Amino acid sequence: MHANDKTTQAELDEVMASIIQRIATGPDLSKDIDLEEARLGMHALLEEAVDPVRAGIFLIALRMKRETREENRGVLQAILDHTDRVTADVDEVIDIADPYDGYNRTIPASPFLAPLLAEYGLPAVSHGLDAVGPKYGITHRHVLQAAGVDVDLSTQDAAARLSDPALGWAYVDQARFAPKLHDLIDLRRKMIKRSVITTVEVLAKPIVGRQRTHFMTGYVHKPYPPVYADLARLAGFDSAVLVRGVEGGVIPSLRQDGKYFGYHDKGEEIGHDISPSELGINQEARCVPIPEDVPQTAKGEGAVTVTDIVAGAQKAAQLGLAALGGEKGATYDSLVYSGAIALRHLGKVDNLADGADALRKILDSGKAADRVR
Repeated sequence: MHANDKTTQAELDEVMASIIQRIATGPDLSKDIDLEEARLGMHALLEEAVDPVRAGIFLIALRMKRETREENRGVLQAILDHTDRVTADVDEVIDIADPYDGYNRTIPASPFLAPLLAEYGLPAVSHGLDAVGPKYGITHRHVLQAAGVDVDLSTQDAAARLSDPALGWAYVDQARFAPKLHDLIDLRRKMIKRSVITTVEVLAKPIVGRQRTHFMTGYVHKPYPPVYADLARLAGFDSAVLVRGVEGGVIPSLRQDGKYFGYHDKGEEIGHDISPSELGINQEARCVPIPEDVPQTAKGEGAVTVTDIVAGAQKAAQLGLAALGGEKGATYDSLVYSGAIALRHLGKVDNLADGADALRKILDSGKAADRVR
C-alpha cells in the first residue's frame, strides 16, 4: 500500500463495494463518486488490494456512465502517487505524450521529435509501453527499439540522458516508471474496451525539470482539450500544448487546417488555428502513409491499417532516421510541423514559420540523427 495511505484492507473492501454499488447501476441510476473515492479505488487496483472482477467492474462502470472531472482527477492522482518521478539536471523539460496504444493507420514520425527538440536545445522525454488496447498499434517503444535506442532505462538513467549535452532526450517505459500501473495491462486486455486509464496514464509525468515541465499531447475528439488541460494542471505541468493530431498524436494533418490548445503558468487553455501552409508544407497525404512494402489490410475495405507491427516499426525507424538526416518527405514535414508548434508554444520563436525554419536547418545539418543512440 502507498506510504501515504493508511487505509486497511477491510476499509478498501468496504469502499470498493460502496463505489461499485453506486456507479454500476445502469445508465439512468448510476451515481458519480468524488475525487477521493476515485483515487482510493484506483489505489486499490494498483496495490492489487481488490479482486480482479471488482477491478474490472470499477473501470468498465466508470466508462459506461462516463467519467466525471473529479473521477478523472482521482484516478490520475492515484497514478501520480505510484509513479517513480525523477528531476533531471536541466531547467526545463518537454514531456511528449503520444497515445500509448500506438498507431495503425499511419507510420509514426513522432518518436523522433524528442531528439530534434534536444538538438534545438530543449530537453525532451517521451514515454509509453509495448502494447495495449484498444489499437495495439506501433508505439514509441517499438520504433525507438528498431532504431537501436535502449528502451528499458530506469527513470533515473533516462533522466540522466537529458543532462548529457550530446543527447538531451530520452524514452522511459511505463514498466520502469509505474510498474504497478503496467501490471494492469492484462486486466485491460481482458476488458477489451477503453477505460479511464487510457485517458489519464499519459500524464504520469515521470521526468521533470528543475524549474519548469511542459506537457505535449494530442487528441482527436473536440471535448478532450479542456479535459487534458485540467488534468495537466492537476499533475503540475507548468504549461501544456494539446494538438489535434492524426490518430490522436502530436502531429497535425499535413494537408488540412488544424488546431491546438495551450495554457501557460497553469492558466486557462487558449485555442490556436493553424495551417500547414503557414510553414510552407504542401503534402498530398495528411500523414506519413503506409508504404506498400509494409503488410496492411486490403485497400477499398475501409481504412487501411498495418497488420505487421514489427515491420511498421522498422519502417518508421528507417524513415525517422532518414528525416533526422535531412531527407525530405512526409516524416520530415511531420517533425517540422509538430516541433514548430512546441517551439511557438514555449516562446522560443515568434511564429510557426520561424520555428519551421529553425528546425529545417537542424534536420538539413544531420546533427539530430547523431543523438539517436
